[in-house]
Amino acid sequence: MNKRRIGTSELYAGELGLGCMSLSPDLGKENESIVKTALDHGINYFDTADLYNFGWNEELIGKLLKDVRHDIILATKGGNDWNEAKDSWNWNPSKKYIKSALKESLRRLQTDYIDLYQLHGGTIEDPMDETIEAFEELVSEGLIRYYGISSIRPNTIQYYAEHSNIQSVMMQYSLLDRRPEELFPYLKSKEISVVARGPVAKGWLSEKAFVKNHDEMFLSFNGKDIQQKLEKVKTIIPQDEKLTQTALKFILSHSVVATAAAGASSIEQLLENINTFKSPGLTESERKELEALFPAETYEAHRK
Repeated sequence: MNKRRIGTSELYAGELGLGCMSLSPDLGKENESIVKTALDHGINYFDTADLYNFGWNEELIGKLLKDVRHDIILATKGGNDWNEAKDSWNWNPSKKYIKSALKESLRRLQTDYIDLYQLHGGTIEDPMDETIEAFEELVSEGLIRYYGISSIRPNTIQYYAEHSNIQSVMMQYSLLDRRPEELFPYLKSKEISVVARGPVAKGWLSEKAFVKNHDEMFLSFNGKDIQQKLEKVKTIIPQDEKLTQTALKFILSHSVVATAAAGASSIEQLLENINTFKSPGLTESERKELEALFPAETYEAHRK
């Protein structure tokens, strides 16, 4: 699997990463099998967050990856302050909270540093300079190597790109959600990478789409419309290629995307994602046909 540099950092992530939110207590021992399979096939980027199952996900990842800690890129996120009952949370990007949350993540992950620490959200109304100061202090203290943000809000992204040393922006990005593309040239000019989450759009860009309800929606697309478009996709791609593989190839056709942090809740699903890299990427003609089928929309809110 090819590796791509995250920003200007020393982190080189495999084109396919593992979005760990898909792991859950319900999967039991299969969680361990999924992570082991990922490692066996060269996946080196693992993305979690303190919010996932209120810390359980980080604890699981810490346990499963502690023996290969220095061989992988460990990414997590913070900024959501849980209540005592752990049934809700409040957004808290303050310097004090970010620094305390990071130390709790280190404890759960059984490590003394995070490779990529990401702000898990944020708006232009946040005390962003204070948040940036927290990140910079964590870098100087050796507790994190690099930092980024997880956001699709244009004004927030632009502020961090202009005023901080972020290496990455995690964005929901897929054929069904091409809104991030308007920011790609800007991010590329700033040497900031995109970490793509949701590359198969909650299963809508897979064979699962054909058993979903026609009236279900994904952004402005309804289920029936998506199913009809996917039938057309099958006439564009090679006969033996899975829809999920096409979806992954599409987002990776943009060089600003460092890795596709795809989730997997089964070994079969993970192997299907991995098999994407056993065949050539999209041709320019295929990419243009897919773009015509799924026009890019504009993210209307959160602008200056």
